[in-house]
Amino acid sequence: MTSPTIVTAAMLAIGDELLSGRTKDKNIGHLADMLTMVGIDLREVRIVADDQDAIVEALNALRSRYRHVFTSGGIGPTHDDITADAISKAFGVECIHEPKAMELLAAMYERRGMEFTEARKRMARMPEGATHIPNPVSTAPGFAIENVYVMAGVPQVFQAMLDALLPSLETGTPVLSRTVRSPYGEGDIGAPLTEVQKNHPETSIGSYPKFDGKSFSTDIVIRARDAAVLGAAETEVIAMIEAIGRSREKHQP
Repeated sequence: MTSPTIVTAAMLAIGDELLSGRTKDKNIGHLADMLTMVGIDLREVRIVADDQDAIVEALNALRSRYRHVFTSGGIGPTHDDITADAISKAFGVECIHEPKAMELLAAMYERRGMEFTEARKRMARMPEGATHIPNPVSTAPGFAIENVYVMAGVPQVFQAMLDALLPSLETGTPVLSRTVRSPYGEGDIGAPLTEVQKNHPETSIGSYPKFDGKSFSTDIVIRARDAAVLGAAETEVIAMIEAIGRSREKHQP
């Protein structure tokens, strides 16, 4: 059996509005879905305020631990958009008005007949040596530096930037999953399911309870990187459910 390739990632979501509840984050779930599809394991997510020291501390911790780090938020034109400054500080480089980004934005505002103000020029700022992440929605690019990818917080823009970025990234062996529906609640399947997990250490088995207003049931989700390993665990889960059913029938009055 070929050993799976595991590539890990983390996300750093930046913004006071996320922590206050004023803005409901939509980027974390989208990133998780997209990374799962291409074989990158999202292992950690942090949300931090618009505070430079907090961003630097979190970023340095994450980028040393994971192969990829994705950030969202804080690269707009306003005074509290400080992500570019914080990323620059984390890498110990100058934050500059990147020439190609300045050209892109200047041309865009000229086409729209709008003034290229100092505030709008802030969207061209990035760490010296960073490369662009294209923004087909609103032109202002994100940027990449080493294993850190800095993108906008607006979901439509974040998603477009991620689409542009993903084909260039190192990926691993995708995780396969199957769902087995159990008519029994977690209280009934908990102990035997623990034994199934012990018997199949190369899988990850999760149980997700449901209630339809009358009775409890459980969706059992099995994940593995190898189809044969996945199939073996699925077979044992099905056998476990059938055994519970037979036991119940035997003990019915």
